[in-house]
Amino acid sequence: MGDREFSISGTGASDQGFNSGAFGVSGDLGWYLSNNVVLGVRQSVNYASISGEMLSNDFWNGSTRGYVNYQFMNDAIQPFVGGSLGGIYGDGVQNSVFAGLETGVKYYLQPKAYLLGRVDYQFKFDESSEAADAFQDSGIWAYTVGLGVNY
Repeated sequence: MGDREFSISGTGASDQGFNSGAFGVSGDLGWYLSNNVVLGVRQSVNYASISGEMLSNDFWNGSTRGYVNYQFMNDAIQPFVGGSLGGIYGDGVQNSVFAGLETGVKYYLQPKAYLLGRVDYQFKFDESSEAADAFQDSGIWAYTVGLGVNY
């Protein structure tokens, strides 16, 4: 499909109880190590609305992470699984490292253009601030829908 891929996506996230959430934009740049393995970097910028018993605030944050994905098929529909490792920073969160597991699907509209849907479960390694605790108990779900190209 190409040596590289680029995608731009809308993102959303929620805590486990769907009481707090975030939305933003994410860009991915990946390199194919083989026909089925993609290694890349992902940058996200998010707006979060945090609510809790004693807290209700709005925050901006970002994350930068590396990822590796394995795609199962080389047809128009390509499901994938993978993982990521990176950092989160900004308002309302303690700068920290996180890891995530992800799964999704690419649907090729043309030989080099695709629709992307992805779900990530991300968990931090560091203790988080009170605002981040309100947003996340032990992990967050992140949802991504976007468009991509191979080149």
